[in-house]
Amino acid sequence: MPTGLTIAGSDSCGGAGIQADIKTFSALGVYGMSAITAITAQNTQGVTDIRELDTAIIRAQIDAIYTDISVGAVKIGMLSSTEIIQTVAEGLKSHQAHNIVLDPVMISKSGSHLLRPDAVTALKSHLIPLARVVTPNLHEAAELVGFAVDDYKKMEEAARRIHAMGAGHVVVKGGHLSGAACDVVFDGYTFNYLENERIDTKHTHGTGCTFSSAIAAGLAQKMSLDESIRRAKVFITMAIRHGFDLGHGVGPTHHFYDFYRS
Repeated sequence: MPTGLTIAGSDSCGGAGIQADIKTFSALGVYGMSAITAITAQNTQGVTDIRELDTAIIRAQIDAIYTDISVGAVKIGMLSSTEIIQTVAEGLKSHQAHNIVLDPVMISKSGSHLLRPDAVTALKSHLIPLARVVTPNLHEAAELVGFAVDDYKKMEEAARRIHAMGAGHVVVKGGHLSGAACDVVFDGYTFNYLENERIDTKHTHGTGCTFSSAIAAGLAQKMSLDESIRRAKVFITMAIRHGFDLGHGVGPTHHFYDFYRS
């Protein structure tokens, strides 16, 4: 059984965070495991509270998995502080973790800050160099490179700079641009563009978590990185297409759309 480990925060309404990651792993045929870094109180309308876990229990969760179970791939999501980032990086290095997919979660769709501003430097120096692929959206890419990323040329330049920080591959997601949903993929040499039609829906809670964990699932199944990214793009597009109304705000994507067909 291929396995995937998500290191991220918990989303109490189940649309993002470790819940979305484990749903994605399960939908794609990967056994999901987790190391929780923070607990958020949130629903479809926003985040109301956050509690970071102490670094000792975060490290203990990582050690518990690696000392017993072979981990095929790792997806990293919400890491809110410098101390947590350093703990996760040290834990992964100590176990020689591979196939690391870093989703640099910084802000929720409702506008809540999930990464402290002073922790961005730690993210760049400690985690990006460990990542086989980094998957920032336009806002996250802008935070990492220090300039607005709002067109394809700037997406390419941002990808170059993030790659220069040590990432193996970079996927700058273009979901916040107008027009087709096009992502820019950079391997250090060439650019590729993954484009799908834009789906007219507000129910997109957890899209970033789902996309990055879908890439990790492919790597856990020994797919090539290119194949993993392309399948993840198809998966998230279909999950958005089948997203549904839940609560009074931004509903979730549908990870199990293929199993719920009538």
